[in-house]
Amino acid sequence: MAIVHVSDDAISRDSELGTTPLLQHDTVNGAVDFKGRPAIRSQSGYWRSACFIIVGERIAFYGIGSNLITFLTGPLQESTATAAKNVNIWQGTASLLPLLAAFIADSFLGRYLIIVGASLVYILGLGMLTLSAMLSSATISECKPETKLASCSPKFHITILFFFSLYLVAIGQGGHKPCVQAFGADQFDNHHPKERNARSSFFNWWYLTMAAGCLLTLSFLNYIQENLSWVLGFGIPCLVMLVGLLVFLFGTKTYRFPNEGNKKKSPFVRIGRVFAKAIRNRRINTLSDIAIKDEACDMVTHQRSKQFKFLNKALLTPKGSKDEEACSVSEVEEVKAIFRLVPIWATSLVFGIVYAQVRTFFTKQGVNMDRTVYPGFVIPAASLQSLVTLAIVIFSFIYDRMFVPIARAITKKPSGITMLQRIGTGIFLSIITVVMAALLEMKRLEIAIEFDLVDKPNAIVPMSVWWLIPQYFLFGVAEVFTMVGLQEFFYDQMPDELRSMGLALYLSVIGMGSFLSSFLVFVIEEITRKEDGRSGWFNDNLNQAHIDYFYGLLAVLSVIGLILFIFNAKSYIYIQKGIARG
Repeated sequence: MAIVHVSDDAISRDSELGTTPLLQHDTVNGAVDFKGRPAIRSQSGYWRSACFIIVGERIAFYGIGSNLITFLTGPLQESTATAAKNVNIWQGTASLLPLLAAFIADSFLGRYLIIVGASLVYILGLGMLTLSAMLSSATISECKPETKLASCSPKFHITILFFFSLYLVAIGQGGHKPCVQAFGADQFDNHHPKERNARSSFFNWWYLTMAAGCLLTLSFLNYIQENLSWVLGFGIPCLVMLVGLLVFLFGTKTYRFPNEGNKKKSPFVRIGRVFAKAIRNRRINTLSDIAIKDEACDMVTHQRSKQFKFLNKALLTPKGSKDEEACSVSEVEEVKAIFRLVPIWATSLVFGIVYAQVRTFFTKQGVNMDRTVYPGFVIPAASLQSLVTLAIVIFSFIYDRMFVPIARAITKKPSGITMLQRIGTGIFLSIITVVMAALLEMKRLEIAIEFDLVDKPNAIVPMSVWWLIPQYFLFGVAEVFTMVGLQEFFYDQMPDELRSMGLALYLSVIGMGSFLSSFLVFVIEEITRKEDGRSGWFNDNLNQAHIDYFYGLLAVLSVIGLILFIFNAKSYIYIQKGIARG
């Protein structure tokens, strides 16, 4: 859908044609409606539009990802290590794709078209995923009780269809996730007092619907998938996503769109230009070779410009050059601001690695434990992930109403603690989480040995699954600190025009963490593999595996990461003046 710039002449022509003239005070500055006309405040945007946008994508995503490892080790008959690697790679891909989607949306197509296109890909992927589950179920149903498990594995083409569908889902959510929240916020005018306050409420409601969708998925869909039908368990998210798209399209006439006529040069073009200029001028070393603007001369001596000095050459223009236009100071400083975020991003990846375990080995731990709630009802192991969400909801309130006031009284800072202190606290809590998980797994293995269950891979160890509650709940608290802190930090410290990319960047911490987790599993599996070909730490028989060793390794890596994070945080200089260092 093309959005065009509307001039005052166009408004006058509307009046001549007998249409209602658009009063300046009733229009939203910088926004147009779906036909490219100035957006009328009383007829567009605000909650009337936002309500169409807050719909079911999280239900669809969690409906697939939360219990994926169970499907891979069940109907697809993959080993525990292979399934964990596949889940991590898929999760990582789904978390990194928002970076590409944010770039395309901000530079070319706009958020609306990306949302619609991504939703169609999303629905196609979910539909094909449902079909692959149907085919794999048909293959397993043909097996006789005496048939060996290997011969019951789905055929190769079914596996290919499943993974192709799975990555279509990743592409769809990668385009949908970074754009739909930003597009919802676009419906509120930041220059209007009432709408500015409502926009803050929008983010709260967005988070609550996400949490509600996650809880619904983990408590309802996981049970359907494991006890009734994987076909139905994948089909429901497909139906939810389809309804979500129809509701979103139904609200099109009420939406506000950015006025393309006011659009500035893409920030990515400016960043590329700074790099190109700096590289082109890399051989310039003497003042006799360059022509420097007065503004550039002043900034070269600026304290902040002493960082990443090679980019300062983008401020210079060789004498005699046909291209006399050097990059501005603000453009160079914009790139430097992004560079300063890289060490914080890199040292936060240890949290992303621990995050990847919640949907993989945390879930596998619970599979072989006693999950009976009452006779006849067994809770799915993946449903325990709802404890993370529950902890987030509960502790978010405690953090805002109790922790911040107490911390504010001690530190005298408006936010209680800085953004980087908040992130570091969450990383510290994640270390405690994996240590607890390691100790619990050691106890579970001891009980398996005590009851002679080591050689019985499908036996239920007489240990209640509720022992996993502390590690799930504590990780939810850690997520309130680190994930919310990362979101706020990358949004706040990014240049204004790149804040949507900042939201995608914080998500990439989870994506890269998943890839790193998958890499660690691969390396450890190769190192610890037995001479007879059996797996070591990640044996399919969890009673013979040593996930506790893996958790211990993650704890050591996290401690190292936290030390490096603290070092970088102490030297970080916030963009805004007056904010204390982290």
